[in-house]
Amino acid sequence: MTARTGRPTLAVVGATGAVGSVMLQILSQHADIWGEIRLIASPRSAGRKLTVRGEEVEVVALDEEALSGVDVAMFDVPDEVARQWAPVAAARGAVVVDDSGAFRMDPEVPLVVPEVNPHAARVRPRGIIANPHCTTLSMIVPLGALHAEFGLTELVVSSYQAVSEAGRAGIDTLRQQLSLVAGTELGTSPGDVRRAVGDNTGPFPEPVALNVVPWTGSPAGDGWSSEEMKIRDESRKILGLPRLRVAVTCVRVPVVTAHSLTVHARFEDEVTVDRARDILATAPGVVLFDDPAAGEFPTPADVVGTDPTWVGRVRRSLDDPTALELFVCGDNLRKGSALNAAQIAELVAAERVVP
Repeated sequence: MTARTGRPTLAVVGATGAVGSVMLQILSQHADIWGEIRLIASPRSAGRKLTVRGEEVEVVALDEEALSGVDVAMFDVPDEVARQWAPVAAARGAVVVDDSGAFRMDPEVPLVVPEVNPHAARVRPRGIIANPHCTTLSMIVPLGALHAEFGLTELVVSSYQAVSEAGRAGIDTLRQQLSLVAGTELGTSPGDVRRAVGDNTGPFPEPVALNVVPWTGSPAGDGWSSEEMKIRDESRKILGLPRLRVAVTCVRVPVVTAHSLTVHARFEDEVTVDRARDILATAPGVVLFDDPAAGEFPTPADVVGTDPTWVGRVRRSLDDPTALELFVCGDNLRKGSALNAAQIAELVAAERVVP
C-alpha cells in the first residue's frame, strides 16, 4: 500500500458483501482523500484480496486489532454485528458510519443525508452516524429540496423495491425463478407461477418473477411492515419533522437493482409545478427527467448504476393545490447505501484532515 501521510485512515467493515463491493468502486472513483483503506470482513473472508484505488488489499478479520488506528469506520454488516462492533470502533477513536438498522432511531445517533442535513453529522455523542435505509434514501433528497422551499406536511408513498435489497440471496432467487418461467405461458392461470417456482421463494414470501409482492420486511403491528415504519420514522428524523403525517405501502418487484417510489407530497401552501421543477432541476444529487410525451421518465433499467435520485412525472394534485405527485428512482446499492455512507465519511474526513 502506497503511503499517504497525513490523511485519515478508513476501515470498510463488511468489504466483501454486495454493498461493500459497490463501496470499493465508489472509493476508487471519488477524490482520493484517504490514507490507508483497511478492508475488514468476517474471519471466513480473511486473506482474500480485493482491489481499491487500483491496488490489491488483503482482507483482515474483524477484531479489536483491526479497528485500531482507524479514523473513520464504515460498517456494512448485519444489525447484530453492528451493535457489537460499532461501539468498539468508536471507543478506539473512530467515527463510525453505520449502514445497518441498529442505531438509526437512537436519539444520540444522527441520521444523515449530506444533501439534506449535513450539519447533523457534527453532533455524534456516541461516535456513530447512521446511514438511512435504502428506500428512504431513494426519495429523501428531492423531498428535502422541496421541503426547504414549500414546507412538507404529509407524505403518501408506495415503493417498488428491487430484490438486491435482500442481498445476493435476493438476486439469485429472482434469476432462478426467471429461468423457471422463461419461454412458458405461465402467468395466465391462478397459482401457475407458484407451482412452477415451488418452495424456491428465497428471502421473499411469494414468487417475485412475473409478480409483485405487497410486503417487504417483517411484521410491525397493526398490519404495517418494518420497512414501511422505517420510511416513516427515518423521513421524520432526517427532515426534522417529528409529527410529519406519513402513509407507506412497500412492494417488492422483479427488478434486480434500483428502487422506485410514487410520492404524494403535501405542503403548507399552494405549490406550482414550474417552481417545483426549478427546485428539482438545480438540487444537488437530483436529476429531473420529465417529459412523458417524449417517453422521458425514470425507470430502474435506466437508473441502475448511477448516483443521483432521478425524478419524473411531476404534477400538481388534481384535487389539492398544496400537493405534488412525483415518481422517483434511485440505485439502492449506490445512493441507497454505499454512496451515502461514503459521502458521510467524506464529511467527517474533512474535519480530520491533517495539513
